Amino acid sequence: FSGTFEAFFDGTDWSERDPEQPFFAHVHFHETHRTFEHDPEHPIEPEDVEIPPYYPDHHITRLDWALYLETTQILDKKVGRILQRLEDEGLDDDTVVFFTGDHGRPMVRGKQWLYEGGIHIPLIVRWPGELEAGTIREDLVSAIDLAPTWMGVAGIKPPDYLQGRDFLARDPVARKYIFASRDRCDETDDRIRCVRSKRYKYIRNFYPERPYTYFNAYKKHQYPVLTLLEVLNTRGELTPEEAQFMAELRPVEELYDLQNDPHEVRTLADEPAYQETLKEFRNELDNWICRTEDQGQIPEDPEIAAQWDRQMAEYFRENMTGKGLSPDISDEKYLQWWENRLIAMQMGV
Repeated sequence: FSGTFEAFFDGTDWSERDPEQPFFAHVHFHETHRTFEHDPEHPIEPEDVEIPPYYPDHHITRLDWALYLETTQILDKKVGRILQRLEDEGLDDDTVVFFTGDHGRPMVRGKQWLYEGGIHIPLIVRWPGELEAGTIREDLVSAIDLAPTWMGVAGIKPPDYLQGRDFLARDPVARKYIFASRDRCDETDDRIRCVRSKRYKYIRNFYPERPYTYFNAYKKHQYPVLTLLEVLNTRGELTPEEAQFMAELRPVEELYDLQNDPHEVRTLADEPAYQETLKEFRNELDNWICRTEDQGQIPEDPEIAAQWDRQMAEYFRENMTGKGLSPDISDEKYLQWWENRLIAMQMGV
């Protein structure tokens, strides 16, 4: 590709279009990526936050989650301004609005992982005259369904080669399963695949000999709860649910009943009563890998891995130095730095 990003678009704002010309606007917000922001208009008390059972119920966890939720509130206000502008310009009744995210929450065991915290993203659609406000649908929808759905709204027949489905079609084709994958994330080499139905999720770890938390510069730089887990694990102070993600090895297969175990803390892969379910999902994943010619089957060029290792090592050195810290700081001292920093952020400093 030799053009510019702007070459794909007719302008940078829908006000640049011709009178009455239909438009497609893709508006991006940085929130709720890190670094989180304090919302002075509606601060959230850390003690009021509900913490998932796989995180330590610790004041550092609560501070981090409170700031995450405050950042979400800031995002809500920005989305509200977009909706208000549509109304002010008389466009609200004939404009379809989709609100979604590109990945799960930026937390340990969330973003870049295939648990619900990583792949369950928001999806809200506002379509006056077509969709009743407040309607909740339980369809299995994947992000690859967005493009064909947008085309369907515009009256365009999606091409057959698209894997996605128009989930707002008059007679949408229901999904029985959705699939998700993880490969390289920055300098962290990995290969994980999952199949999810409405009730069950199957995860296959292709590198079970590796720990969940082998070093990732971005996460070590940005996630205070990661260092908290490492410190408490060293001290032997984690509950069994909290300690799972600190294991040195992973199971080859994981199977979760999302109805009875929404936090995915009890794998059923070795339970005799679930062997038929395990076989069903195992076969579905094998078929998907063949059907899509999954590129994870192809070994990566070692030089690519080496390049990422060098790049992220430099990233970590620069960012830790930018904090006034040594890249070799102990976890205990780093945790104390995080505590002080989160308290300051909560105060808006």
